[in-house]
Amino acid sequence: MDPFDAMSPRKVLERVSTLLGCSQTSNEVATYLDNHDELKHLREQFLLPKVAELPPSDLTLVDGTKECIYFVGNSLGLQPKMAKKYIDEELDKWAKTGVHGHVQGSRPWAWAENNIEGLMANVVGAKPEEVALMNGLTVNLHILLLSFYKPTAKRHKILLEDKAFPSDHYAVESQIQLKGYDPKRSMLLMKPRPGEEVLRTEDILDTIEKEGDSIAVVLFSGVQYYTGQLFDMAAITKAGQKKGCYVGFDCAHAVGNAELKLHDWGVDFACWCSYKYVNSGAGGLAGAFIHEKNALTVKPALTGWWGHNLKTRFRMDNEMDLLPGISGFRLSNQPILLVCPLQASLEVFAMTSMAALRNKSRLLTGYLECLIQHYYNKDESQPHKPYVHIITPSHPEERGCQLSLSFSVPIAAIFQELEKRGVAVSGFIYNKLSKKRNVLSLSTAFIFSKLNLCKYLYEQNKIQQLRHKLNKFHRHVTNRNLIMCP
Repeated sequence: MDPFDAMSPRKVLERVSTLLGCSQTSNEVATYLDNHDELKHLREQFLLPKVAELPPSDLTLVDGTKECIYFVGNSLGLQPKMAKKYIDEELDKWAKTGVHGHVQGSRPWAWAENNIEGLMANVVGAKPEEVALMNGLTVNLHILLLSFYKPTAKRHKILLEDKAFPSDHYAVESQIQLKGYDPKRSMLLMKPRPGEEVLRTEDILDTIEKEGDSIAVVLFSGVQYYTGQLFDMAAITKAGQKKGCYVGFDCAHAVGNAELKLHDWGVDFACWCSYKYVNSGAGGLAGAFIHEKNALTVKPALTGWWGHNLKTRFRMDNEMDLLPGISGFRLSNQPILLVCPLQASLEVFAMTSMAALRNKSRLLTGYLECLIQHYYNKDESQPHKPYVHIITPSHPEERGCQLSLSFSVPIAAIFQELEKRGVAVSGFIYNKLSKKRNVLSLSTAFIFSKLNLCKYLYEQNKIQQLRHKLNKFHRHVTNRNLIMCP
């Protein structure tokens, strides 16, 4: 896709459709771009479930032998092909060498995660010594906040987005309470303007400017899990630090999705999981970052054996020789069986660059947006026709690869019909008392996706079937309690 890297997704689609003499929504456009995708070989590095293997699939509607459409990388990535091999190697080592596995082989258990932290650093735009692979995301967030959140009578607030991921919200709330403050006073939640669904960068910066003297920590998501909004992390960091605040990010939905530059932006701290776009498997090993400028000044509030210098760790003299920076925040030996799948995935990322992946992501997401707007845009002349509204920002630089969609009808039936057809998506479906819209998110996890998968969703026979069901559902929908789907 090199010739198109400098173009917006819309320009690329216009150029290719003109070149081929067809519409932007034609199969020819998707096929042409897939054939010219310089990263298409990466798809072969992952195991892609067949339609028949997905429990909700209805094989009377779809060919079970085909690969499924996996648009839920924002929830759980797919398995790298090398993951099982690496896990089997370590199980075999354990069986044959026992305790000697701690220091033997290509992955000595005592420091195996250290061997891949450089690969992880490349993905998040950091120096290797600024990154640690350890624990789970929320554990790391708590560990970091214990050291970065030092409230005073004047500066005691934490600024974060309203409707942050529940785990972040709870972590911040409990940290404030732990330090003896009231979340009602010290938890500053940024809300979108009335009638809007995403935050404006200027409003975030304005709040930091106005409230900054009372803010101890600015903590935002890199990408907002519900709306898919990619925050301007560089601008937020600069504004927060200008007011004397520490600035950190939960990069769970940004790592492996957006091109991060945590070091260059001067971010104070960050943490992330690795089971979404980084494809390390459910409950995979998480990551944490502390900028080198804080390496000698911000110390861990809680220490453990693994934060001790490896060269002197096994003297067992109980004299702490603390590693600088994020390395000193390590508590325990990391599980080798979690290191293995993460290594397998990071090696795939190392076959390219986040800049190249991001270029592909812009095009894939832009193409999916084009299809949705073409087939399901609101038609004022047909007020009873179901339609789809994209709540994710339309500008490619303000989103990752996720599009969050709200519907003119409750989406339980839509979710079900897609799953029947071998399409894996993520839905947020609430009961009638909820003030939140029904939202379906499609994540074109670009490291293993292609444009023809987007097009497959909109093949005319399937569109007509789904439109018929939507129209019928729209006419006969009743108030019912709906459940949240993960």
